[in-house]
Amino acid sequence: MDLLLIGYGKMNRLVEALAQEQGHRVARIVHGPRDWNQGWTPGLVAIDFSVPSAAMDNLERAMLAGIPIVIGTTGWYEHLERARAMVAESMVGAVYGANFSVGVNAFYRVVRAAARQIPGEYDRYIYEAHHRHKKDAPSGTAGQLRRILEENQPPVSVASIRAGAIPGTHTVGFDSEADTITLTHTARSRRGFAEGALRAAAWLRGRTGLHEFSEVFDSIMESSR
Repeated sequence: MDLLLIGYGKMNRLVEALAQEQGHRVARIVHGPRDWNQGWTPGLVAIDFSVPSAAMDNLERAMLAGIPIVIGTTGWYEHLERARAMVAESMVGAVYGANFSVGVNAFYRVVRAAARQIPGEYDRYIYEAHHRHKKDAPSGTAGQLRRILEENQPPVSVASIRAGAIPGTHTVGFDSEADTITLTHTARSRRGFAEGALRAAAWLRGRTGLHEFSEVFDSIMESSR
């Protein structure tokens, strides 16, 4: 698989290293808008781990170039409807997600199952912590967890902290006068995110439309097997 990396921060450097381990090729790296003004080799899949403010511009350029794209950047979801229309018009595929970690997507399922079983008198809350350079707060993952919890009982309180070099910790709590139940996912490194992004890129080839990673997670995992 040939990859076009958009942005070259910590995440895409890790994607590059993992791609090489798996026998994929990084054909080009886009550092800024000027790098889009070049020809493309056939069969490319783009992976965007840049910044929220550039997400829609990168999506538009990828669609115009006919390049499927995996969007790992968060903090741009207020533009989802515009993004969906853009992807539909282009007849090219795109996958976006708050978190591409396989473990986190399993965690979503655990939280959904717990929320359905725990009685309504328990207050639900989310606490998340990330490194000091993360732009958005709450995180996209916390937003997804809140949507899951609010399927059964809105509203849900979310607290965020940004400090040091924390890769990402998310705790979902259920609290009552009698007791407290907590579920926690802690990322030891960013490797899980890079692995999920590569799985999504491989799955995306030949597909059209805008897909949210957690919604097509089962199909991606089945395909990667």
